[in-house]
Amino acid sequence: MQESVLRKLFLGFIQIHILHHAKNEPFFGSWMIEELKKHGYEISSGTIYPILHNMEKLGLLYVENKTSGGKVRKYYSITNDGIEVLDKAKEKIRELTDEII
Repeated sequence: MQESVLRKLFLGFIQIHILHHAKNEPFFGSWMIEELKKHGYEISSGTIYPILHNMEKLGLLYVENKTSGGKVRKYYSITNDGIEVLDKAKEKIRELTDEII
């Protein structure tokens, strides 16, 4: 049970992290896997791409196909709704961390 609860929490953190980077600049999926690895998250492509597709479906991200080095990649950027969600999440994170730390 503990692992299940932690997994849900971490998936939420990962989505916030994705929105944060999408606001800074467009990124592609394998870059995000490496970025998350720097923070201790071992995420496979079988996990990250469904998260990205779901966030796109929810209107938080949009995708643009770009060719780089002869390879077509999907670059993810934040939408206006994604910015609103990120701002609200940051506000709640600040509020909670102020209380628990």
